[in-house]
Amino acid sequence: MTAHGIGLVARQEIKTRLRTGRWKTLLAVWFVVVNGLGLLFGLAVRAGDSSDFGDAGVPVFGGVLLGVLVLTLLVTPALSGQSINGDRERGTLATLQVTRLAPGDIALGKLAAAWGTGVLTLLLTLPCVLWPVATGAVGPGRAVVVLGVIALLIGVVCAVSQAWSALLTRSITSVLMSYLTVFGLLVGTPLLFMIGTALTAERVDHGDHSHTHERTERVWWLLAPNPVVVLADAAPRLPEQRIMVGDHVITRAPSDDPLGSLSRDVREIREGDEDRSYGDRSREDRSHGDRSRDEDENGAVWPYGLLFNLALGAGAIRVTASRLRTPLNRVPKGVRVA
Repeated sequence: MTAHGIGLVARQEIKTRLRTGRWKTLLAVWFVVVNGLGLLFGLAVRAGDSSDFGDAGVPVFGGVLLGVLVLTLLVTPALSGQSINGDRERGTLATLQVTRLAPGDIALGKLAAAWGTGVLTLLLTLPCVLWPVATGAVGPGRAVVVLGVIALLIGVVCAVSQAWSALLTRSITSVLMSYLTVFGLLVGTPLLFMIGTALTAERVDHGDHSHTHERTERVWWLLAPNPVVVLADAAPRLPEQRIMVGDHVITRAPSDDPLGSLSRDVREIREGDEDRSYGDRSREDRSHGDRSRDEDENGAVWPYGLLFNLALGAGAIRVTASRLRTPLNRVPKGVRVA
């Protein structure tokens, strides 16, 4: 496996995609729709906010990024879900396999082309994403980090979709399994967490009454692989706000930051045992981020979730390369070799 071989396959894949005019049309439609929705969302937030648009840019940035993440992950399976079995059906994969290209060259080259297309769809959303950055509501560093995390997650989904394409004979089946995988990461992980929370809950008796105590610290890891959780928890925190309460000045995290609020909720879930962790403070205080910086840095969830996703992507690449090795000992029924 060489960088030259990977580059040859990637360039060939990109040229093949560019020959079809539908990709240009789809990218143009994607650009207009996503940025149009982002603009409308920003105007709606601005209209409902009494402050200037620089402050309203905080919820706009978080809301738009979460929407962009979900939309790009829903589009990504179509980029590589039929990259292997589609070439088999057309009889063009064997042309690559009889050359001096290694299976890893073919697998990584096709992945690079699909990943590059996915990153291009992400870059087309920059006008609505960077609008809050241009107004000064969000720092450039935070934007770079969240965009980098989304790009990594796109690569993971591309690798998994390509692995399904190498494992399954029919392209329509591999695309379906790719979408089911994305659905499992986005929706399945919260469902598993809810089931796990219910199964691990404990009944606590207090004389004449009892209540159910949820032990979320035991099952928080079920929620960690969720791409939304990874993105929100990995995003750098915004500077704390200083407000006057009577004669005292207190600091708290911005309450209108979707990414920060979701991150704090997830870290509370990992810590578990709310009553002991927060003493007599109300839930309302905690929702406003009334916590010290040291406490806030503990219990990060995103490293575990991102590591799981990267391991999933690496395993998918290995599976794809193994399915491209020649000679074939057994050809699946109905598969065209050349």
